Amino acid sequence: MPIILRLDRVMADRKMSLNELSERVGVSNVNLSKIKTGKISAIRFSTLEAICEVLDCQPGDILEYTPSEKN
Repeated sequence: MPIILRLDRVMADRKMSLNELSERVGVSNVNLSKIKTGKISAIRFSTLEAICEVLDCQPGDILEYTPSEKN
């Protein structure tokens, strides 16, 4: 998949646990864990906005596009 989620890196930079982020964002631990591990196929803009607000970051800090190699 060409979109890589870097939520774990941003959380580590901010020294924030999954539980703390979950409480502050208002999203369950399970859903945030899926985002953190990249096991999702979509994310709501409202969730992304809340995560960015709490972590004081930009969406580009969390989402990274890596083009797939073409033969």
